[in-house]
Amino acid sequence: MDPHFHTTVQHLFRHQSGKLVAVLTRIFGVHNLQLAEDVVQDSLLVALEQWKIKGIPANPEGWLFMVAKNKALNLLKKQRSSIAFGDAQTQALLQSGYTVETTFRQLAEEELIKDDQLRMMFACCHPGVAEENQITLILKTLCGFSTAEIARAFLQPEDTISKRLYRTKEFFRQNKIPMELPPGESIKPRIEAVLSAIYLLFNEGYNSTHSEDLIRRDVLEEARLLTLLLIANEHTREPAVYALLALICFHTARSDSRLSPAGEIILLPDQDRKQWNAGLIQQGTYYLNRASYGPSMSRYHLEAAIAHEHCSAASFETTNWGNILRYYTWLYALVPSPVTALNKAIVVMQLEGPQAALLELETLPSKTRLADYYIYHSLLGEIQSRLGDRVGANQHFTRAMQLTRSEAERKVLEKKMLGPTLL
Repeated sequence: MDPHFHTTVQHLFRHQSGKLVAVLTRIFGVHNLQLAEDVVQDSLLVALEQWKIKGIPANPEGWLFMVAKNKALNLLKKQRSSIAFGDAQTQALLQSGYTVETTFRQLAEEELIKDDQLRMMFACCHPGVAEENQITLILKTLCGFSTAEIARAFLQPEDTISKRLYRTKEFFRQNKIPMELPPGESIKPRIEAVLSAIYLLFNEGYNSTHSEDLIRRDVLEEARLLTLLLIANEHTREPAVYALLALICFHTARSDSRLSPAGEIILLPDQDRKQWNAGLIQQGTYYLNRASYGPSMSRYHLEAAIAHEHCSAASFETTNWGNILRYYTWLYALVPSPVTALNKAIVVMQLEGPQAALLELETLPSKTRLADYYIYHSLLGEIQSRLGDRVGANQHFTRAMQLTRSEAERKVLEKKMLGPTLL
């Protein structure tokens, strides 16, 4: 079997599953979301079984779409009298034996897929659903995240995420929420949840928590494409959306320099900046400039500004760490997350030394949430190493190695145990 088979199939499934779920959910109705996911999952399994034997078809996306449509249509024909499919306008047409097939074909037109994805994103962000549940549902249905991947992204147990998904789907099933873009100004409060989901998706691609591959380029591309969907619609083209797209461009531009040919992590001071993608950096700068229009300031503006400082510096030594620290201070005031605090502490160590960074961590009000986060222990190990406490440093590095699932991260931590390095 082609060694690239599984990588190619994984990329296709990741990219196509959200589209297929969105299309079938519009046809079945959001209250039948689980049914739509089941049909898509069955279609992906059929593809995996047949492609292993026959090879990947010339048009795998079209192949998957056709299989999913056929399975969905068969389901509609068999269960139209026992399950209420669609919204109020299409229910009668889908339940009639004379019109079900014609109606289905019209609803499944391929050119509607982008609109379906956009509507699905905002349906998931219904105000009756808690924001963390909104984000969880988007990651699961539209982004193809597993429950384990979502749990790692939220730093929470898998069981918690499973229960959250079940409750959210029950809400949609019981309330029969329509799959539509909210009218007028009511769309704006939902954009933040959509951006949060895309942001988490991007983070998983840039620094994977659940895959042996540190960088998942298929996930990075999916995050970029979902953000472009928001840019393409006049009702969702907000400054924060441009800022997130800028952030994605800046970080993706550095991807090729972050790993050696052997798959080992290259830390920022040692990265070859000639490998950074100048075109993506230029795009990121353009989007960041577009994000500056308007009175609002989001976390994505600040994170994009931080990324821009790194991308615009001629070398690691000439990086404007003072600006970066100011951005992180502002960011922590806006979004006081423990991960932001960790990143700020890294910059403090660069500017003021390990003792100042340790004080920064000791004063964190939420440090208990970081006890099972490998970067927290990696940073503590780095600090203790620079303070001369090799025993304490290695204890933290060992704990960090136990917490990460990435072999590339483990190798970096092994090197850290031999002497100080910069995170």
